[in-house]
Amino acid sequence: MLLKGRAWKFGSNIDTDVIIPARYLTTHDPALLAPHCLEGADPDFARKCAPGDILVAEWNFGCGSSREHAPIAIRGLGVACVVAKSFARIFYRNAFNTGLPLLEVPETVVDEIQSGDLLEIDLEANQLTVSPSGKRYPVPAIPPFMRELLDAGGLIPFVRKRLRQEGRYRET
Repeated sequence: MLLKGRAWKFGSNIDTDVIIPARYLTTHDPALLAPHCLEGADPDFARKCAPGDILVAEWNFGCGSSREHAPIAIRGLGVACVVAKSFARIFYRNAFNTGLPLLEVPETVVDEIQSGDLLEIDLEANQLTVSPSGKRYPVPAIPPFMRELLDAGGLIPFVRKRLRQEGRYRET
């Protein structure tokens, strides 16, 4: 899987209330959540971000409430991936459950990236390239089970696929 997009850099401790404010939690619809994604950090972010762009953050991205709305809003906006020095553990799992790839990378990699840089992430070769500098960095492989979740489109499609394979799921 090859991901290419413009980098949007954020700081540390971006919590789920900043990612998607609580007043919008009346729906799980990605299309309704996306226009409010990260408005707590940048009110114009959703209008500026393009499908395929990549979020880059410092430490503890996704801390706070354990709501799945945060990765749903990010994915609904079309963000291809989130790269950070570290993630809150519940956010990490919720992201993969909703089909949003996350890469926890060494701090030196995040420190080199600036908003507006073009990033190319090769999830097969475990490599991140930053342009215009052309610098390439090795990145950790996504764990196999998390990769299965991503390939299926998230936890629910993954479970449906498994149940179909076992003959225990029928479309209604």
